[in-house]
Amino acid sequence: MPILCYHAVDEAWRSPLALPAAVFDQHCAWLRAHRRVVSLADAANTMTDASRLPRGTAVLTFDDGFQGLYTDALPILLKHRLPATIFVVADTLTSTQRPVDWIDDPPTEPLKTLSRAQVLEMMSAGITVGSHSNTHRDLTALSEDECERDLRASREVLEDQLGVPIRWLAYPRGRHDERVRRAAARAGFTHGFALPEAPEPMSALAIPRVGIWSHDGLSALRVKTTNWYLALRSSRAYPLARAVRQLGRRRVAA
Repeated sequence: MPILCYHAVDEAWRSPLALPAAVFDQHCAWLRAHRRVVSLADAANTMTDASRLPRGTAVLTFDDGFQGLYTDALPILLKHRLPATIFVVADTLTSTQRPVDWIDDPPTEPLKTLSRAQVLEMMSAGITVGSHSNTHRDLTALSEDECERDLRASREVLEDQLGVPIRWLAYPRGRHDERVRRAAARAGFTHGFALPEAPEPMSALAIPRVGIWSHDGLSALRVKTTNWYLALRSSRAYPLARAVRQLGRRRVAA
């Protein structure tokens, strides 16, 4: 079961993280027609055993909580009647002037994140919410105690601001290790979502997702939602295949 990970839906921002709204609309139309998109809540009990879900099932998630999810992505999701989950950096809900300082290639205009009111409106439309940590630091660079404090704070802030239990965590930059997973469990999270660059053991706190990037059109989406692609992602051949693909892109760009 592919759990797709999007970031920004933004017409103006030229970044690997940002997908134009028109392309996202095409993605959603294709997913509606060719896949069974379920909510993260519906899939939660079967995430480590995809065989328990119908073939062709997919899940939509979004990291970072950029404001384009409200202005651009939400209308498209509602148009195609697709469920989704957003993972929000908790500190951005209480620090409205906090700059987005975790992006390597920010746009000219400062990036805006979702406000509390926007998140609540998205929730009323059926969008579910998880944590993307408290401040989007690389959790693997923190001590285990620091990591637990960050994650516990993120859960408590989101629960206080949104009034719902928060039990799902998307690791910043998809990075985690054994210490981070232990800290996440102690902080009250039941599921953790990653973006692995190489095969890694799966567990409830190490659930892989498939990144969707700016260059991913419909052909890439078709491939990334197939069983054979997921099998490749979990094989030892994946790092080599990924390196070959990146080399090909560099040659095209040159």
